[in-house]
Amino acid sequence: MGDSIPGPRGHLLSQRQALNPGATQGPQSSRFNVESSKCSRPECPWAVGGSRGGATCNAPPARGRAPPKPRGLSASPHGPGSGLAEAEPAHRPGPPAGLPGAPPAGRRDAEPESPRREPRGRGGARRPARLGAVPGGGPWGRPASSASSGAPSPLSLSVPGSRRRARRREGQRGSGGPPGGLSKKMISPSVTWPLATMPFLSSSFLLLLTVSTPSWCQSSDTTSPKATNGTPFPWDKIRLPEHIVPVHYDLMIHANLTTLTFEGTTEIEIAASRPTSAIILHSHLLQVSKATLRRRVGERLTAEPLRVLEYPRHEQIALVASKPLVVGLPYTVVIDYTGHLSGHLNGFYKSTYRTKEGEVRVLASTHFEPTAARMAFPCFDEPAFKANFSVKIRREPRHVAISNMPLVKSVTVAEGLLEDHFDVTVKMSTYLVAFIISDFESISKMTKNGVKVSVYAVPDKIHQADYALDAAVTLLEFYEDYFSIPYPLPKQDLAAIPDFESGAMENWGLTTYRESALLFDAEKSSASDKLGITLIVSHELAHQWFGNLVTMEWWNDLWLNEGFAKFMEFVSVSVTHPELKVEDYFFGKCFDVMEVDALNSSHPVSTAVEDPAQIREMFDEVSYEKGACILNMLRDYLGADAFKSGIVQYLLKHSYKNTKNEDLWNSMASICPTGGTERMDGFCSRGPRSSSSSHWQQEGLDVKTMMNTWTLQKGFPLVTVTVRGRNVHMKQEPYRKGPDDASETGDLWHVPLTFITSKSDAVQRFLLKTKTDVLILPEEVEWIKFNVGMNGYYIVHYEDDGWDSLTALLKGAHTTISSNDRASLINNAFQLVSNGKLSIEKALDLTLYLKHETEIMPVFQGLNELIPMYKLMEKRDMNEVENQFKAFLIRLLRDLIDNQTWTDEGSVTERMLRSQLLLLACVRKYRPCVQRAEAYFREWKESDGNLSLPSDVTLAVFAVGVQKPEGWDFLYRKYQSSLSNTEKNNIEVALCVSQDEEKLQWLLDESFKGDVIKLQEFPHILRTVGRNPVGYPLAWKFLRENWDKLIQKFELGSSSLTSMVIGTTNQFSTRARLEEVKEFFSSLKENGSQLRCVQQTIETIEENIRWMDKNFDKIRVWLQSQKLELL
Repeated sequence: MGDSIPGPRGHLLSQRQALNPGATQGPQSSRFNVESSKCSRPECPWAVGGSRGGATCNAPPARGRAPPKPRGLSASPHGPGSGLAEAEPAHRPGPPAGLPGAPPAGRRDAEPESPRREPRGRGGARRPARLGAVPGGGPWGRPASSASSGAPSPLSLSVPGSRRRARRREGQRGSGGPPGGLSKKMISPSVTWPLATMPFLSSSFLLLLTVSTPSWCQSSDTTSPKATNGTPFPWDKIRLPEHIVPVHYDLMIHANLTTLTFEGTTEIEIAASRPTSAIILHSHLLQVSKATLRRRVGERLTAEPLRVLEYPRHEQIALVASKPLVVGLPYTVVIDYTGHLSGHLNGFYKSTYRTKEGEVRVLASTHFEPTAARMAFPCFDEPAFKANFSVKIRREPRHVAISNMPLVKSVTVAEGLLEDHFDVTVKMSTYLVAFIISDFESISKMTKNGVKVSVYAVPDKIHQADYALDAAVTLLEFYEDYFSIPYPLPKQDLAAIPDFESGAMENWGLTTYRESALLFDAEKSSASDKLGITLIVSHELAHQWFGNLVTMEWWNDLWLNEGFAKFMEFVSVSVTHPELKVEDYFFGKCFDVMEVDALNSSHPVSTAVEDPAQIREMFDEVSYEKGACILNMLRDYLGADAFKSGIVQYLLKHSYKNTKNEDLWNSMASICPTGGTERMDGFCSRGPRSSSSSHWQQEGLDVKTMMNTWTLQKGFPLVTVTVRGRNVHMKQEPYRKGPDDASETGDLWHVPLTFITSKSDAVQRFLLKTKTDVLILPEEVEWIKFNVGMNGYYIVHYEDDGWDSLTALLKGAHTTISSNDRASLINNAFQLVSNGKLSIEKALDLTLYLKHETEIMPVFQGLNELIPMYKLMEKRDMNEVENQFKAFLIRLLRDLIDNQTWTDEGSVTERMLRSQLLLLACVRKYRPCVQRAEAYFREWKESDGNLSLPSDVTLAVFAVGVQKPEGWDFLYRKYQSSLSNTEKNNIEVALCVSQDEEKLQWLLDESFKGDVIKLQEFPHILRTVGRNPVGYPLAWKFLRENWDKLIQKFELGSSSLTSMVIGTTNQFSTRARLEEVKEFFSSLKENGSQLRCVQQTIETIEENIRWMDKNFDKIRVWLQSQKLELL
């Protein structure tokens, strides 16, 4: 945003050593590491600073060789290592949520919906957008699945939201062909990640259509602790005890890619802070065959067998010794075990891909965040149990193994069997451990500071890795300069995995991605793909500092990882890739998350969680997008330089440690002067801000108190402004959708208000800390506009004639205010319709100025508001008014649509706007668009798919071509053979947009089998069909009839399951459907009734019903008004 890249700095080897002092000290450890579970952080008797919390253990693994010295970083007295890696919901920019191709969870009907947000029955929750969505649709990365996150898109055609997920490898052939004579040999699509695969635009547009799903499904359990053999289990809590801590893991893993099994030995050096006979750690779906406790007594090494007790309910095992461990003495636990490669996309799992020649090849990869390291090795699987790791991987000579650290040596252990030894890691959390066994190829470059950056991919796609490699080098150099902290490892690998549930994962030194989130096909990838890939890479590399170097102590503060990484996407890419105009994407995410945060079922940014399902639910829009938006607001408040100083101090102070929410605010507060004579961009002074008539700070800045109002309570404020002459009266209250008589919560925020007026475009500032306040202007004004540039996380209502004045401004001279300000007016107006503060007529009147709009943000925001309206009408069979409204939308934007060229020319934002407008027009059956698309599709089909279509309009062409049976069949066949993730994503969306119920049902059945179409694609397909006006009853029926199978394939609380629940239901707008939803989910009991996504979708449907009952007749009358004749 305002920070430029500082000049290059050299790395000093001594800096690395400073990061890991005493690397050779500490108890010796054997060699395997056990997955650590997610529990409370143990105390380190030898930690600097005392017990758990921020202290780091100063007894690094001995291991025989010192852990690699981290590069850079000024001396840190504590060992290296700490970092959280989390699975990022695939987030990728996308089309307005509603258009096919839009990202997030639960896309809308087959048609594209509004740009960014979920089709909301005016209150729909949405999930973290994934990359690839149309503006307004994609997340900026889920959950996850989430992410991450999707907005509804505008189209009415049956184009379901396309998603920006990465198309995976092609799957195996299916036995039966689709209706209509489709070929049987379809290659399964690549992995789906909610907005990651689709072109940025398309995905977002689809998002709108699909509705993002922000909530998480969670479940909790409590049972008396009995081990599987019936004896008492010595620990009854989900979190691990703190009196045993790991120091070093020595891991040996040997996977058999034929039998899909693996065996391992994990040696963990531990230390006890109090006598205990039971060592409690995590293990899930592993068969422990032997456990031994080793201890050196003088020159003698003793070994004692340990009794193994298992408690699957908490995914824990207890290793019981014959006598208590002695405090302060080093012990080593040795565990031999076996397991099966996971059939899901977490833990240590199998992935496959098909070569150009049709051969199916198998690889094994890991994805441990948040609680799946325990599925690969027994461990203390909680983020605060940081340790060093030595990894050894056994493999066949035809394979290659990679892990977090560089390869040190390979030794032959048997004929045809090699063992790769990797260097010792820095001190880090278990969820950041990673290893891959495959036949991937790679390309590499060095950064200016000597870090080797490599991109790994399947051989047939390695030519698509160049863009990501260049971006990674540039971004890694930027972060080293920005943070003034050198990247501490000697290498950074980026691997494109054929099967990947989320968007990406920040494993330290080995980040992993969906193929669509990393690979860029120069011939077929779109502008939104380029933006999405750049954002995801920047997100994962930001985690190398936020999350890995400094890790949250527990998952309740996940936002310290995810919110920061999401925010740093904006900061970094705006500097390293200014041509991508990331600011046109970033701010729309704040509107998206507000849709979710306005629900009663939302949650504070920092929220207590305990069990794995609850933790999985934390990977949502609130942790990602809201976290990023409030950080951006704080930076605007403090000033870019002061903000940067604060976060650098935070990173330096807590390197290789774990932190809590308050640690960040303490670092931020310390940058403010205390004497009152110096100002930090006006925010830390003790007197009024000299450049403004308003009062920022009369008593100095209290960052912690201010930011606690944004992180410890859910929701956001509605600021009501009333102008009386020169006096501006302000009142804040929690914003909630629903009628005015909604109960008051009494919540207050410290709101950093900004405003401009008709008399001055200089930004004025006012810190509103009380429920009401008044500011005095130098002179009377015609209009006043608050929340300048959309930097604040709040909405504004202008009482009396305030909205009339702003509407007149937009109609007469809309460029007087910025495009972000115009977009925020559109958003705020419709939010105020939902809670009864503004009439629907006034909000619709304001949108009429869009006839003259050309900028992407206001256009997409308009689509995000208008498309959900006719999506709700579709669910009530209100055909006449629905068709009138769709016709109005096309007339409103007709001039802008007609001005679009069917090329890939122009800036990234121009191309994204073109892609979504043409998709909308074609789905809405705007004749000039349909005729052009039909001609393109005919030529492309006649060339057997070899004709090069303009990448940014390909989805619109496919959405038209798929409507004929022969077009659907041809696209399905091309899907099987395509090596382009973008092309496969576009085809997948187009198939879901069909108006043929039989083909849609076949597509649901086939993709759920996971044979021809990969299972990872199913959540997106179900959501997209669920947004199709013809397909939504099929999707809802499929969800109900297959629920038991769904929760076996997708975990409760996962972003995938959440997106399917939201995507199939939250556009319902009738009481009959509401009762169906309530009855079905209440019948599930512990298998789903308690899920947060269920609460959110019920709340959303209720709001949809209320909104339609109140506003439908008004919309019908408004559409018949004379003013529309001007369009």
